Amino acid sequence: MSNTEMLKTRRADAVATGVATRGIYAARAENAELWDVDGRRFIDFAVGIAVNNTGHRHPKIMAAVAKQSEAFTHTCFHVAPYEGYVKLAERLNAVTPGDFAKKTMLVTTGAEAVENAVKMARAHTGRSGVIAFTGAFHGRTLLGMALCGKVTPYKKAFGAMPPEVVHVPFPNAFHGGSVEQSLSVLDNMFKSSIDPERVAAMIIEPVQGEGGFTIAPPEFLHALRKICDEHGIVLIADEVQAGMARTGKMFGFEHAGVAADLVTMAKGLAGGFPLSAVTGRKEIVDAAPVGGIGGTYGGNPLAVAAAHAVLDVIDEEKLCDRAIDIGDKIRARLTDIASRQGMEAIGEVRGLGAMIAFELVTDRDSNAPDAALTLAIVAEAEARGLIILPCGTRANAVRLLPPLTVPMDQLDEALDILEASIEAAVNAKGA
Repeated sequence: MSNTEMLKTRRADAVATGVATRGIYAARAENAELWDVDGRRFIDFAVGIAVNNTGHRHPKIMAAVAKQSEAFTHTCFHVAPYEGYVKLAERLNAVTPGDFAKKTMLVTTGAEAVENAVKMARAHTGRSGVIAFTGAFHGRTLLGMALCGKVTPYKKAFGAMPPEVVHVPFPNAFHGGSVEQSLSVLDNMFKSSIDPERVAAMIIEPVQGEGGFTIAPPEFLHALRKICDEHGIVLIADEVQAGMARTGKMFGFEHAGVAADLVTMAKGLAGGFPLSAVTGRKEIVDAAPVGGIGGTYGGNPLAVAAAHAVLDVIDEEKLCDRAIDIGDKIRARLTDIASRQGMEAIGEVRGLGAMIAFELVTDRDSNAPDAALTLAIVAEAEARGLIILPCGTRANAVRLLPPLTVPMDQLDEALDILEASIEAAVNAKGA
């Protein structure tokens, strides 16, 4: 029995079934490469779900963490604060969009950042309602589940959701949804379902992650900004997956030229170490009472040190520019594949920067989802040594999240594997 098979057996006996896993058990990783416990090499185009934007074990990040570990690893910022936290808050205040005074809090996970952003909005406005969007993913906590715009697996079997959370259709042009339709639903909702004067916050991803890498049209984000200003609603940008140079800009909202009131970030913020943040308007962040936000591990010193190094690497290695170059190359290859005879299963290629997905359909007339083909492509790629992930509300999109530090020869190798995997899965389906 292989090491992988033994670990699968042990995992089945010891780990909660509800914790979904793949069949790759990692032994070590370096930049864009990962080796499993049986010595198999993979090119990693998942990078911990957009966490290792700077690659696995970037030397600058590892050195920063090692240096911090020689001083202290944990004190709890509430008990014995430290300069690294303060300095990181200063840097995030400076780098997030918006020409206004800002403040920052640090926590551990994306869901924590989202929950604390909603708490800040509620404290600031004195209201409780929250508007989210179909296809959204904002975490697996109770409020996070309520905000998610996808039932299975995130809400299924977990009972009643928190009240006063409503969903508006996310404009998905590929499936016939327009900006005008979404705004009309929102307007009708204000008249029939929830008083805008009861709404504390509106939260949206500039590029939906789990929702299928669907991009929020710039005109839609501008319209939401105007609506929020009109009704005194706090606009929250969930940049957990799209942030930290992934889309070719530091934050996805920058593509639309819109500044949110609060920005949540995590994943790529600390290069593989658990850290998240909420940054936004000073008066909103400061609305929470003293002691009302935070947490024992929030802003862990090792993760903070890693985040400082991540910001340095993004700047020094020009990773925003590199994300655009990587994305252009991926998009060109996928567009070429989709244009070929017999590849009509690729319904759409989309994304910003190096946050690219392609959606699989049974035919391009109906755009009906083909979830089975999606899983077949993911499995075929894994067998050939490439880690990719499915996504989408219909489970029929493949997302590509290469590290922004991937060597170009490995990018080419990965795209060759991806092309062969698509062809093999499509041909097998047609056989």
